[in-house]
Amino acid sequence: MKLHYAVEPSNPSKAAKAMGTDLKTSFKNTWNVCAAIKGMPLREAQEYLEEVLEHKRCIPFRRFSGGVGRTGQATEWKTSQGRWPQKSVKVVMSLLQNAESNAEFKSLDPEKMTVKYIAANRARQGRRRTYRAHGRIGAYLSQPCHVQIILQEKDEQVDKPEASTGMVAFNKKGLAKLRIKENRIKKTKK
Repeated sequence: MKLHYAVEPSNPSKAAKAMGTDLKTSFKNTWNVCAAIKGMPLREAQEYLEEVLEHKRCIPFRRFSGGVGRTGQATEWKTSQGRWPQKSVKVVMSLLQNAESNAEFKSLDPEKMTVKYIAANRARQGRRRTYRAHGRIGAYLSQPCHVQIILQEKDEQVDKPEASTGMVAFNKKGLAKLRIKENRIKKTKK
């Protein structure tokens, strides 16, 4: 089954995409990693994830946070719960690298790219079995995920013109009023 992107970039010529399907990493951890880097510039996001791997900064857990311990590093994000999910961070880093390569292929500047859209969705569960007491068998499911990333170049700011240039667009009625006004001015000058 082919997956499609949930959104399309507003300006496809200035955007680069990357997608990972059925990634064998925790959906809940990956969701929080994606939420942490959404909206960041590409280089800043990559540096942040590197620091998470080194345990210098943490991933804030805002959702799926039951039983998650507290850490002082989470105060940076105005929350108290955070973790350092190694596997999820490495998966998201590799997808960012892939999106960056796609941007370079399209002759876009990775330094100007931001993480415009990133989403983690649940994938189909992997089913295994575990052996329980008294000869019973229980389900032993994994929670893989799909991740989609869209990087987009920042739009350049255009300065607003300070004053009108004198050119004003009129409709027929406006032109007629202007002609009448000009005729009145000509009559008063005579």
